[in-house]
Amino acid sequence: MPEDKTRVWTVRELMKSAMEHLQRNGFEDARLNVELLLAHALDLQRIQLYLHFDRPLTSEELKQFRALYERRLKREPVQYIIGSTSFMGLHFTVDSRVLIPRPETETLIEQAILLCQRYPSDSRIQVLEVGTGSGNIAVSIAKYIKHAHVTAIDISKDALNVAEENARKHSVDSQIQFLEIDVFDRVEEVFRKRFDLLVSNPPYVPKDEWEQLQMEVRDFEPSVALTDGKDGFKFYHRLIGVIPALLKSGGGIVLEVGFNQAEKVARELQNIGIDQLHITNDLQGIPRVVSGIWTDMPSTIIHLN
Repeated sequence: MPEDKTRVWTVRELMKSAMEHLQRNGFEDARLNVELLLAHALDLQRIQLYLHFDRPLTSEELKQFRALYERRLKREPVQYIIGSTSFMGLHFTVDSRVLIPRPETETLIEQAILLCQRYPSDSRIQVLEVGTGSGNIAVSIAKYIKHAHVTAIDISKDALNVAEENARKHSVDSQIQFLEIDVFDRVEEVFRKRFDLLVSNPPYVPKDEWEQLQMEVRDFEPSVALTDGKDGFKFYHRLIGVIPALLKSGGGIVLEVGFNQAEKVARELQNIGIDQLHITNDLQGIPRVVSGIWTDMPSTIIHLN
């Protein structure tokens, strides 16, 4: 992107120059990056950029865009720069305190909603989410299942502050209780009730894959939300171990899993008696979600594409 700060730029010219510069520097989705950053700087919707192509930018607007753009050049995720991201058709506040919600996690929400739909609409569904982060899962479930009441736990107080903000933003704070709890710290004794549904997108990146992640992920997102520092299965072992203490008979479980983890997680769930096991692919065809029903009986595994 040219450094001539005396030039008067139009929206069209600035977008073209910035996109070409990002592409030369190896950035994927250069157009989307520029659209998001410029729309944020101008306080416009992305579509409005194309309705104001010939609009000249003021010196202050150009200064604001350059500040955002320079952060992106250092590989800071665009979602952190603009302070928000879209998930399940909802906008969530995100910053470096929380993991950025991924599109593949929408597959988890879809399976959770299907399990919730087994209950009458006038019933009160008790949901436990382990590792809420930004609250995107808890908020989405509460938003789309009006009779769901979610207990969302996380080890990070900072993350919980973001999650609470998102719950208020979407007017579901009355349906969600946020608690600072470590799932490894005798969680079976913390809750005096059992739940109808347990959901989690736990840290599942193995230690030996951590250094191979994109710079945006490795250097900016909270590692505690991404990797267990071991083989990637630490949290699954723990979650599966507490199912008998936390789930009602007939209760559901929905877990997001990493690449090549679905079969192993499904087998471990099968071994403790989870029935109606399903492995569901995300939109890229990767086995992404393992779900089932707690019955303490032998079960089979079903793959859903």
